[in-house]
Amino acid sequence: MLSYLGIVFMRLLALLPLSWVRGLGWLVGVLLFHLVRSRRRIAETNLALCFPQKSAAERRAMTRQVFIRFVQAWLDRGWLWHAAPEVTKRRLRMTGDLAQLAGEAPTVLFAPHFVGLDAGATALSQQIPRRYTTLYAKQSNPVVDEWIKKGRLRFGEVRLFGRFSEMKPIVASLRAGEVLYLLPDMDFGAKDAFFVPFYGVSAATLPSLPRFARLGRAKVVPVLTRMTPEGYDVEILPAWTDYPTQDVEADTALMNQRLQSYIDTMPEQYFWVHKRFKTRPPGEPGVY
Repeated sequence: MLSYLGIVFMRLLALLPLSWVRGLGWLVGVLLFHLVRSRRRIAETNLALCFPQKSAAERRAMTRQVFIRFVQAWLDRGWLWHAAPEVTKRRLRMTGDLAQLAGEAPTVLFAPHFVGLDAGATALSQQIPRRYTTLYAKQSNPVVDEWIKKGRLRFGEVRLFGRFSEMKPIVASLRAGEVLYLLPDMDFGAKDAFFVPFYGVSAATLPSLPRFARLGRAKVVPVLTRMTPEGYDVEILPAWTDYPTQDVEADTALMNQRLQSYIDTMPEQYFWVHKRFKTRPPGEPGVY
């Protein structure tokens, strides 16, 4: 029952001016920052590891802003998935090297875990007429799971693959000209991962970006989604040159290195509430 009421609430939010939605997100974000101490400690630990040059006061202020942005982006799903299409299109601005998505060239979109990840996917599927695929983590609540899937399938031609799907059909879709919207920058455990630097700290990182690019004969195009007062800017960057190489571990490390440069432009919009350093190299103690 609570799940259904939550979805009704999100539908109602879609009717409100964006400034009201963002104001509510600011309020709830501040409350959660003070109340959800376990998640706050995770974010503070991540920021201490990645930004040791900042003072404790600066990192605490960053953590507070991370909570605000996270909640605002979550509430934005109301209008992303339920507002009139013209409202959604007006609030999502595509920028950058849009020519990268012209034609049918196999393309992997490197979409880091910024809070606007769903906004970026919505903008692409609504405004760029390509066929898209992405990986999807099934939710434990079936009502919420169905709501999220419908939201991500709202516009255009989109296919969702389970996160534990075999690579073969995903690679086949790439070679057939579908665009893969890939978010490979989380800690999914040590299996198949490399421990490569992320802000100078060893981080278990899956090599899915270079592997999909190599097997799918695809170019890698970063897409960065930035929350703005008017909605979101979705920036398409030029394709990476000479990527991937034959060295998968080096390619994975390069992904993290370039990700850092993207995060540095909007650190408060990254998913610092995730345990990015949960998996440690053998012999290293846990950090959380």
